[in-house]
Amino acid sequence: MMMKVVIATHNKDKLKELKRGLNQLNIDLLDLSRFSEVGEIIEDGKTLEENALIKAKEVFRLTGLPSIADDTGLEVDALNGKPGVFTARFAGENCSYMDNVNKMLKVMKKIKISDRGAVFKTVIAFFDGKKELLSIGEVKGMIATEKKGLGGFGYDSIFYVVNEGKTFAEMTIEKKNIISHRGKAIKNLTPKLKSYLETNIKEIA
Repeated sequence: MMMKVVIATHNKDKLKELKRGLNQLNIDLLDLSRFSEVGEIIEDGKTLEENALIKAKEVFRLTGLPSIADDTGLEVDALNGKPGVFTARFAGENCSYMDNVNKMLKVMKKIKISDRGAVFKTVIAFFDGKKELLSIGEVKGMIATEKKGLGGFGYDSIFYVVNEGKTFAEMTIEKKNIISHRGKAIKNLTPKLKSYLETNIKEIA
């Protein structure tokens, strides 16, 4: 029997990337649409790691099932590492993806190309009531001067990956999943989860 694991996010775009990245594992991935008791989770941690664990632990508490959660931050050099943990609400509470993109373009308008460096970082946390697993993925890039590409979500249209010569929004989802912060975090989590599953199966047997 496959272990049921809940992906602790209401964000459909994150859900799609996490499911695609984790589908090689022998687990039954569930999403929060099956659990009406799980509302919006307050992410009041000071770091991405804290926020990922807050979400994973809260979803475990409410569902009783092992859970996986992630938190992602965009750290911009010219903004001294901000918005960081406030990446999703950079333009304010309940803002849209485009609100955040437009605000970033506005505050970066006078910043020269050489100073537009940025890092996207994702932390993924797994929690089963006892065991905590953490994984980190990072990708370096820069904030573009204008939106480019129609794919992706969030800041993808302005996060330019120099080595690829494209923004995330100009890449296929397959390509993005290979080189992106979330893709790398998933890749780093996979062997840890495989080891966990093997040990768990042995204990059950």
